[in-house]
Amino acid sequence: MMKKVIAHLEQSLSKKNLQVTSLSGGDINDVFLLKTASETFVLKTNSASKFPGMFEAEEKGLKLLQNTQTFFVPNVINRGCINDKAYLVLEHIDSKTPTTNFWETFGHSLAELHKNTAASFGLDHDNYIGSLPQYNAHRESASVFYIEQRLLPQWKLGYDKGFQLGDEAQFFRSISDRIPKEPPSLLHGDLWSGNYMVSHHGEPALIDPAVAYGPREMDLAMMQLFGGFPSQVFTSYNSQFPLQENWKDRIPIWQLYYLLVHLNLFGSSYLSQVKSILKRYS
Repeated sequence: MMKKVIAHLEQSLSKKNLQVTSLSGGDINDVFLLKTASETFVLKTNSASKFPGMFEAEEKGLKLLQNTQTFFVPNVINRGCINDKAYLVLEHIDSKTPTTNFWETFGHSLAELHKNTAASFGLDHDNYIGSLPQYNAHRESASVFYIEQRLLPQWKLGYDKGFQLGDEAQFFRSISDRIPKEPPSLLHGDLWSGNYMVSHHGEPALIDPAVAYGPREMDLAMMQLFGGFPSQVFTSYNSQFPLQENWKDRIPIWQLYYLLVHLNLFGSSYLSQVKSILKRYS
């Protein structure tokens, strides 16, 4: 099937003799480097029936980020499906050495990204977080959006997988009053260290989004869940778009969503962290 995809791309992109090199991918996508004599692209493929609409949602998310002109975001070159093989062709990011003020620029750019807002929380389409569906129905408040569109679906999936997470109603009541009443921000949505790169100009670039208009502290919390971002990012961010008081105390509330996702994707090794947060705020 890959031969058919490559043959199709050679025709649709008017690129002859594409050289194909496999890159490290994951459980979701197979990833390849496509080369011509003068150009390089990234090709991602997966099963269209297993992950319906994933690349369509990724394209929409990349374009939303790109339109803000805050970060370098790779262009979408081509997208389609041949039989059950969905594919997405992206501009290749030729990483260079980071600029000396890379992290300050990152924090500033993220603040500017988050200043992009909408009339309500959510998005006009659903998308994915990793390989799991992410729901984006519009809600009027940050707390209702976070509870109904983020926590509840993962909570229910966890129960279906046999994880006992306790009384969600009590926990939801507890966190509702702690969540700041702020306008929605355009989020990257899955901002861990594997989803940023250094552009060919040495500046921050974003890939693999899970966008929505949501509570801006979610991106900052995800950045601190697995590390990889130094303190000057958050200092730079806060100087540009000051966070509400006690934002650091709320980090675990937002991290719960991403830990539930990891629990449902990878299993019980994340259960103790989930239960620790539930205990702390119940």
